[in-house]
Parts: sequence; C-alpha cells; structure tokens
Amino acid sequence: MTLCYFDAFSGISGDMTVGALLDAGADWTRLETALRSLNLPASFRNEKTKRKGMAASKFSVDAQDEKKHRHLPHIERIIESGELSDKAKHNAISVFRKLADAESRSHNVPVEKVHFHEVGAVDSICEIVGACVALDLLGVDEVYCSKVNVGSGTTQTEHGVLPVPAPATAELLRNRPIYASGPEFELTTPTGAALVSTLAKGFGKLPPLQLKAQGFGAGDKDFPTQANVLRVLIGTNSGATESTSVTVTEANIDDSTPQVLGYATERLLEAGALDVTLTPVFMKKNRLATTVSVIAEPQLTETLTEILFAETSTLGVRSYQAQRRVLARKTEEVETAYGTVRVKSTTTGSFAPEFDDCRRLAKEKSVPLRLVIAEANQAFRQRTHS
Repeated sequence: MTLCYFDAFSGISGDMTVGALLDAGADWTRLETALRSLNLPASFRNEKTKRKGMAASKFSVDAQDEKKHRHLPHIERIIESGELSDKAKHNAISVFRKLADAESRSHNVPVEKVHFHEVGAVDSICEIVGACVALDLLGVDEVYCSKVNVGSGTTQTEHGVLPVPAPATAELLRNRPIYASGPEFELTTPTGAALVSTLAKGFGKLPPLQLKAQGFGAGDKDFPTQANVLRVLIGTNSGATESTSVTVTEANIDDSTPQVLGYATERLLEAGALDVTLTPVFMKKNRLATTVSVIAEPQLTETLTEILFAETSTLGVRSYQAQRRVLARKTEEVETAYGTVRVKSTTTGSFAPEFDDCRRLAKEKSVPLRLVIAEANQAFRQRTHS
C-alpha cells in the first residue's frame, strides 16, 4: 500500500500540492496531457525554484481572465469529459462537492445555487484535477496530512476583506487540527483545504512507512522567515506497528439504564468511533455507575460528544489525547462447509474469523456457532500452511 503524507507546516494550496507531487516523481508529461484534455483556456508550467533556499517545484496555470461563474454541475461535466482515470475523476468531483457544501454553509445558500468564485476559476479546476491525477500517477492508496498551518491576518476576496482562515477554509477544516504560525498571510487556501479535507484519511503525526520519495511544492510568496513550501512524503506501508493520535472522550453515568447505554454505544460506533467500552465504577457516596469511554480520530470528537449528550443523561464529558497502536492487518475469505467466512490476520501470525459472518452462517445452517468458528479457523490454517 502506497501512502502520501502532506506536511503543511507552511499551509497548503492547490498549486503547492501539484508542485509537491511533481517534485516527488509524478510524470509531468502525463499530467499535462490529462489537464489539456479538460479543454479549458489555460496552459501549464512546471518550473524549478527555491523558497528560503529550499529547492522546490512551482506549478502554475496560465489561464485567460474569465468573468463568468460556474455551478457545480458545470464543473462536474468538465471533469467527466477529461481523459482521466475513474479514480482521478471520482476524487476531483468529490473535492468540488466538498467545496460546494462549504460555500453553501458559509453563504447560507442551497448547494445548487452556489456560484464558484475563486475556487471555481480555471486555475483552481486545473489544480484540483492536477492533484488528483498526480496522486493517481504515483499510485497513492491512502492520504494523510499534518496539522494545518492556516496563517493569520486578512485576505482579499470577491466578498471583500475577510479574516484568515477564510470562512470556506474554516468550514472545510472543521474538526481538523489547525494552527497559525509565521507571517500574517493566507497560508491555506480553500482549494488546499478542500483537497486534504476530502482525501486525507487522518490528520496528525506521520504514519509509519518505508520512505520512497519526498517532494516540495512552492507557494507564490518567498517569506523571509520560513520556506513557503508544502512537503510531501511518499512511501509504502512498512508493516510496523502503527501509532496514530486519537482522542479519548469519557463520561461517568449513574442514572442510565443498560438499554440506553447499549443504544448509545451503537450510535457512537455507527458515527465512526474506533471503539466504545462500558466500565463499571464506584462514584462518590459509593454509587454504582458506568464509565463510557469513546476512542476516535480527533476530527470526530465534537460529533461523538454531541451523541453522548443526546443519548445519555451525562451533564459533562472529559477528553484527552492518546496514542493508538495497531498491527497492520488484512482480510481474506475462506470457504467452510457452512459457507464463506472473512478472516482478519496480522503480520505476526495472529488471526480471527469475522464474528458476524460466523453468526450469520450458524443461524442459516442451524448449527452451533462454535462449530462455524472452528471450521473457519481450520480452513485458514490449511490455506496458510499449504
């Protein structure tokens, strides 16, 4: 599995993203051909430059000045008409849909009535498509991103002067880790925010990988205090124990029934929690209670907290950061006398049949669950040793 990690220590924009991926080895000729197939009034450049002495690639779109605005369906038709892979088309359209939703929320208008301004210009269409094509050319399977430096100060837009981060950028990075450091400048644009908020599987520390390449994409400005570049690291899953940042949210509850807590657990898992546990505890005055512990990716903390307040009687929760380590794993199917069962296995040799598959087959075949599990274990061992 090929991983891509964006290190947004100086923010992220569309042109910086494309430049970094080109610098990391994406084929320029094939990318330019893909962009030309969009039939937009634009030409493209990929030049070597430096930012604060750091060598980087600068991707530029030279587009004719257009006054017209575009709606989402028009942009989707442009992308669909291009000679791109299905994956690149899907990702690019997903990014623009995310943008449309952010613009809709920021200006309180329906998505179908959103007029794209800065983010709908020819250069931004080319930057988003270019980034998705470059990721595809590099064979990237999963994208991750660091905490995002959004910058500070103000920025000039078609809606006038707005504070940084701009409303659409802030909406796109909702529940993602952001900070402001360096010059008073818009370091992260809506286009860059849309790319990582749509494509990134997680935000935070670098995931474990066997590093294959790195690249630097240059921004327009050359700041005196920091290199205005976006770094990208490309590598393969190392198979090492993974360490990722998670948020643990907890609440002590002494006045909810087991049925209510069971339902709350289901809601939390459906909303994306990595794990939910219920632990019996003694509270003040020796009252029996239950601690509900929710482990989740940091960007889901607010959503899961709202579920805790809605579905339980708690009046408060506590949250703290933790490191989660899990072994790399894969899922395979094995055939048993009762049917097909999925089996999860790790690089250490541990494995376990999927419980839901075994339970379903036990009911369908009217046999004890333990027999289905035993059959699945035996089938997997035979495959492993054959």
